[in-house]
Amino acid sequence: MNALPGLTLADRRADHSRFVQRVRRRYPDELVCLPDGVPDRASMQAGLATLVQRGLPMPAALRVLRQLVLERLVVLDCEQGAPLEAVTRAVTELAEIALDVACGLAFHELDDLFGAPRHTDAQGQTVRAQLWVVGMGKLGARELNVSSDIDLIYVYDHDGETAGNAQGRNRISNHEYFGKAVKHIYNTVGETTEHGNVFRVDLALRPNGNSGPSAVSLGALEEYFLVQGREWERFAWLKSRVIAPAACVAAGGANALRGSVLPFVFRRYLDYGVFEALRTLHRQIREHASKRAAGNPGRANDVKLSRGGIREVEFTVQLLQVVRGGQFPELRTRPTLDALPRLSRAGLMPQASADALDEAYRFLRRVEHRIQYLDDQQTHVMPTRDDDLAWLAATMGCANVCEFLHALDAHRELVAQEFDTLLGGPTNGGCNGKGCNGKNGVTPRNSVDDLQSVLAQLPVAFAAKVAQWCEHPRVLALKEDSRMRLVRLVQRTGAWLEEGRVSEEAALRMADWIEPLLRRDSYLALLQERPSVHERLLRLLGAAKWPARYLLQHPGVIDELASQQLLTDRFDAAQFEAELESRRAALHSTGEDDDEALLNLLRRAHHAEVFRTLARDLEKVLTVEQVADDLSALADSVLRLTARWCWARLKNRHRDEPAFAIIGYGKLGGKELGYGSDLDIVFVYEDEHENAGEIYAAFVRKMINWLTVKTGEGDLFEIDTALRPNGNSGLLVTSFQAYTNYQQQRGSNTAWTWEHQAMTRARFVLGGVSLAGRFDAVREDVITALRDGDSLAREIVAMREKVRQAHPVRGTRFDVKHSPGGMVDVEFAVQYLVLLHSRTHPELRFNTGNINLLRRAEATGLLTPGMGEAAAKAYRELRHIQHRARLDEAPTQVDAALVAESAAAVRALWHHVLGPVTNA
Repeated sequence: MNALPGLTLADRRADHSRFVQRVRRRYPDELVCLPDGVPDRASMQAGLATLVQRGLPMPAALRVLRQLVLERLVVLDCEQGAPLEAVTRAVTELAEIALDVACGLAFHELDDLFGAPRHTDAQGQTVRAQLWVVGMGKLGARELNVSSDIDLIYVYDHDGETAGNAQGRNRISNHEYFGKAVKHIYNTVGETTEHGNVFRVDLALRPNGNSGPSAVSLGALEEYFLVQGREWERFAWLKSRVIAPAACVAAGGANALRGSVLPFVFRRYLDYGVFEALRTLHRQIREHASKRAAGNPGRANDVKLSRGGIREVEFTVQLLQVVRGGQFPELRTRPTLDALPRLSRAGLMPQASADALDEAYRFLRRVEHRIQYLDDQQTHVMPTRDDDLAWLAATMGCANVCEFLHALDAHRELVAQEFDTLLGGPTNGGCNGKGCNGKNGVTPRNSVDDLQSVLAQLPVAFAAKVAQWCEHPRVLALKEDSRMRLVRLVQRTGAWLEEGRVSEEAALRMADWIEPLLRRDSYLALLQERPSVHERLLRLLGAAKWPARYLLQHPGVIDELASQQLLTDRFDAAQFEAELESRRAALHSTGEDDDEALLNLLRRAHHAEVFRTLARDLEKVLTVEQVADDLSALADSVLRLTARWCWARLKNRHRDEPAFAIIGYGKLGGKELGYGSDLDIVFVYEDEHENAGEIYAAFVRKMINWLTVKTGEGDLFEIDTALRPNGNSGLLVTSFQAYTNYQQQRGSNTAWTWEHQAMTRARFVLGGVSLAGRFDAVREDVITALRDGDSLAREIVAMREKVRQAHPVRGTRFDVKHSPGGMVDVEFAVQYLVLLHSRTHPELRFNTGNINLLRRAEATGLLTPGMGEAAAKAYRELRHIQHRARLDEAPTQVDAALVAESAAAVRALWHHVLGPVTNA
């Protein structure tokens, strides 16, 4: 077989394009009007001005300018390899210039005839009403293709009446005025003349489509979104952008539209209900493409609409944006190529997939442009002429046509696989188990009948629960498609029960969990669309009781179960804080970063991270100690973010960074936080400003409010500041010097022994570096102070007795925390060892946790050989029992025989450290 001839640079010449040939024949003298280089806003405006100076009317000059710009782009793209972004930006800016000019012409003429459109503002002043030209799709995203039409929607801000002409006559409503403006703008931009048009204009995306008014008021648009807006329209409005008049865009007046569009496109919850809407839309597009191709087989090779085409890349990206963009504002971006890396950074798409889709999208868009360069036609169908295919291959940098077609097929296959995985996989949304029948696991009958028909396949208790749903008002109130989703979930759960993949207890807990949430269809949609999430949820619920309660309070977190990294990653404080800062910045860019939005942002992120830790805990990926480490690190991050954001929003702040610190005590200080633990913290500052006390008091009050207030997303932590100097009667925030004096027994107002016990577990959580070092020095001075062993022992034993009396243990069972030989005995014994011996044994000064300190005490000879290790093992065992009991919402009192060995080890420690077993 003879080798195919190789393509050369000569095969890339722009003049293969019939369009380029026409332009060069028709406008040889005008070609020089466009300045050299890549067309940008300035050069195109200069070219337009030159064409007008040569005598062309503005509408004609705009049309000729378009011809010149596209001819230049063919040369730059095909002969010089200009980047895709340079081409799409130039075409987009051309559209923006044309529409701005068209608006100016329309308003000038209509104002002469009817006067300016007016309305009365909130101050009672009569002001001009504004028309906003909203670019949709690729125009809104600044990624317009070279022969594209432009999808527009015209919105005006207020109803009212025009001022009338110079004689005060011809007053019309603003609605009529802007309707006439739309026609005028079309004549300037869209009408075909001897010079062609500037852009074909499509208004079909406006409210009510072609049957709706050509211009709609902002109020009517808001009502349409609320009452009639359809799911597919959310994808259309995702890329919307006010592009003209330029003066309106520059002045920021058009920002009012954003407040209506954002809540329509992005819902507060994870919105998996859009999957079915996008499937339907995609199916309609495929069917339409198939019908068009039926009489013309060549149309089947459409780089935009066929399988694996441009539209499937865009759908893949937009679906993930719409589902998650309500809760993750950093995903709200219009351009497809900008959204892909954001999706990857958010963990919604593997980096390799994002990179491959980026490469495929660029390839397909460049092919699309070359198809359109040939004849300046809005087509996406591959040419059939051999010379055209050879030109496409050469301008794409391929050696021959076969290499080009092979690369094209490879990119399209990859796109199709990614799209099918996300949306069109054979099992997505179906039953995915035995026992399912009918389409997607549901027969065409009424879905309540289907619930009844599946009862015989279910275990008795689960069947009884499902039987109640057949008459449940919430179930009967569901839309039919939502009830069908519920049927599919029951069928799939039943199949898994039969296979032994999940337990009946898990199924019952899931039923109890989902019942109150039935009115929120998004959770049914999520579980139906993601069988892996459904199965992980059942496993989680089957492992313990408390997760079901947590999920009921924060149901949105179940989407975390879809993450591939859920069980492999650990909490990463730097990444967590960077993601939240990114989300805050995204909210700020759209003017949505008010206090409530940031409160909810913090809560959603915290609840999701707690849930990730919980899932790893129940799957036994983490030890109890690792769970505590991660929850403590999470609390530290939340405190850092809250401090930064509160200080930035503090009205009377007097410096860029606060000169203050947070000291963590108790479980936070010892990095032993559990689920739902309070935070024991003390606030201090070091600032010479004359109003420092007042400023930091306001700052701390704001912080505590942010951490504790309940919003629609719940709360974060309960805050306990009782360990501050003078306890609840002391100042909420004190100067660092006052804190130091109090702890170091200077003056008449000094700390008690129990406060020094607390200091053994104190930790610098956040604040300036200099304060961190000074706190460590204060802590070391406190715990290494010279003390009388007997006096210290009496005070600690007395405090232990108070704690025991406050938590009496009745009966013969053993309380793992409070019974003699329990966890509190270990903690008090360790505190005694630290306060008495760290002066002479520096290794005890570090806040490394009770288990580590017990081992160090044994290594220094303060404990007999084996005693520290035995007590450490006992403490770990008791913590594990307590942890599991709390997850199961079970009592922490157990059969004494089960923990006899651990209790004996703790009693031996207590007896050795503090003398006779006085707490027995």
